[in-house]
Formats: sequence, C-alpha cells, structure tokens
Amino acid sequence: MKKILSLLVFVLLMSCEDKVNIALDTANPKLVIDATILWQKGTSGNNQTIRLTTTTDYYSNVIPTVSGATIYIQDLSSLLAIVYAFNETPNTGEYECNSFVPVLNHDYLLTVNYNGQTYKSTERLLATPTIESTPQQYTVQGFGGDVIQVKFFYQDNGLEVNNYLIGVKNSTKVIPEYGVVKDEFFQGNQMFGFYSDKKLKAGDQLLFSLEGISTRYFNYMEKLLSISASGGGRPFSTPPATLRGNIINKTNEDEYPLGYFHLSEIDTLHYTVN
Repeated sequence: MKKILSLLVFVLLMSCEDKVNIALDTANPKLVIDATILWQKGTSGNNQTIRLTTTTDYYSNVIPTVSGATIYIQDLSSLLAIVYAFNETPNTGEYECNSFVPVLNHDYLLTVNYNGQTYKSTERLLATPTIESTPQQYTVQGFGGDVIQVKFFYQDNGLEVNNYLIGVKNSTKVIPEYGVVKDEFFQGNQMFGFYSDKKLKAGDQLLFSLEGISTRYFNYMEKLLSISASGGGRPFSTPPATLRGNIINKTNEDEYPLGYFHLSEIDTLHYTVN
C-alpha cells in the first residue's frame, strides 16, 4: 500500500510540471493612451513623450505599438491659442514634442486622431512641493527582524486641497513602486513619504519622486494600483482591467480608450542607504 501511495504522489507531482494553456476569450484590442506630461523641477520641460499601444491577449509577452496617429496638445489658458504637435519616432508608438512650454495652473487639451476616431481630454498642470534634501533613515522592528525605513519630507500648501502621487525606484528592483496620499489630515503641515523593504541594505540606491495631482487622477490611480496589486511600473504598460480614464472618444463614446491624460510638476531625490 505504501509503494502504491508513493507511486501515486510521484505521478501527481510529475503531472504538475506540464504547462497548461487555458483557452481564453480575447476581446477586440483597445487603444491605450499614455499621455503623462511631467515637468521636472529645474528644467524647461520642453521634451515630452506620449505613448500609444493597444491591449493584447493574456499570453502575449509583446505590447503592440500604434503608429500613424496625429497628436497635439493645446494650451487653453494661453491667449495665443498655442498648439504643440507630437511627432512619432518611426514605428515606435512614441510621439515626441521638443518645444512644449509647461505653465502651472494652465488647462491643456489633448487631441489624438487615429484610425478615423478622435480622442480628447482636458486637464490642468498642477504644482508640486519641493522634496527636502535630507531624508531620514530609521531601523524598525519587523516580523523577520530589523527593517530599514527611509522617509522624505515636503511642505503642503495650506491654501488649497492637495493630492500627491509618490514613487520610489529601488536600484535592486526592475520597476518603481507608487502610492497616493491626500493632505486631508495634514493641511498646511509638513508631510512625508516613506519606503521600507526587508531586503533593503547599505549601498542600495533609491530614487524618490513626488507629483501634485488632481482629485480625479488620485481616484483613478488609487483604483489602478489596487487592481494591479504590485503598485509598480508605468501604470499604462499592461492594463490589468477595464478602468476608464479621462480620455473620451468623441467619434464613438462606447469605444473608449484606456489610459489617462495627466500633467504635473515633479520633484525627485536620489538617496543612498547607509
């Protein structure tokens, strides 16, 4: 009996090694518009890129790019009705503008024309506080022992309601991690973001980023990060679920794209764990 049971367990374990592909229904590809305009503090902000891709089936390791679109952004707050054209680097799905002029609190209109469809969205470019130049490092007690935690600080503007997108890129990991926070309980006070990881050690490099974001984008990112579960990577590289952004198909509203049109000033800070 023991030999029979052992043989049965062996057969079951061997069968678990077989690769099984389950037949899944594949929906028609959706256009994905990654229109994130970030103005790095201390720079002109002239160089901006918008990326177009489509969704694909579950088992595909390649994200299809979209060529042949016409993309431009208009500064609605400018009396000169300035329009910035984004031109594609051939066959990459990346559309670049080298003359964009960001202005805080101006409203911008995105227009994407592709395959007979017109997509539009309006968003405001928001300011971002400066990250303080000296993060603080702590050692805290974790479940598996001591864990290094690093905090960075920034001053909230008490004259307005603010929302923030915080990012951390760990040099030992492939993708960044993101989180969103409101100033609801910190109005006008110093706020902080923090990062900890049980594998964090001396010499690791961290790149912190901070963006001021709209309430609408806060709600969108909160849902997107919850769906993705990882909280990392560019949010629009592999859409994990049907989450509608703020871009509308003016030709056919039922055929809405994925992605989001977002503008913000951004501040970053490098830190070496000690």
